[in-house]
Amino acid sequence: MRLQPLPADQWDEATRQALSAMRGADTNNALSTLAHHPALAKSFLRFNVHLLMTSTLPPRIRELAILRVAHRRQCAYEWSHHVRMAKDEGITDDQIAAMQRGEAADAFDQAVITGVDELDEKSELSDQTWAALGERLNDQQRMDFVFTVGCYALLAMAFNTFGIQLEHAEQH
Repeated sequence: MRLQPLPADQWDEATRQALSAMRGADTNNALSTLAHHPALAKSFLRFNVHLLMTSTLPPRIRELAILRVAHRRQCAYEWSHHVRMAKDEGITDDQIAAMQRGEAADAFDQAVITGVDELDEKSELSDQTWAALGERLNDQQRMDFVFTVGCYALLAMAFNTFGIQLEHAEQH
């Protein structure tokens, strides 16, 4: 672990304010690690809260995309937190296993997986994938899709680089 989570009793007022948008920050290793840089945490979390709470992207699609990012980026921390959220949105264990193989039974879910892969590999969506996503998503939703994939790719890089560990061993 390159950066240890900063215990809540060491947070100053700026840190508390920066992390106030996220519940359970004091027991979350990722957020407690961001506590080392309150200005960055405050700015980033405002964006991240939009993606999680007010984005136009349907939550099921958001979680499928995040899981694909976490899988591709080999980010155990991101994976462990979002696999539960994906299940809450109705994504089954079988669908999660298929997604890890780059497969989906549904053509739209396949477009989501392909979209994540294209953004990760080429930093853009092909015309074909943009159109396939447009079958169910409007322009704002497709924009939120691109920003969600980018945000969680960034988080995976940060979590992996900082060495952020899971809070509980049973999350492995």
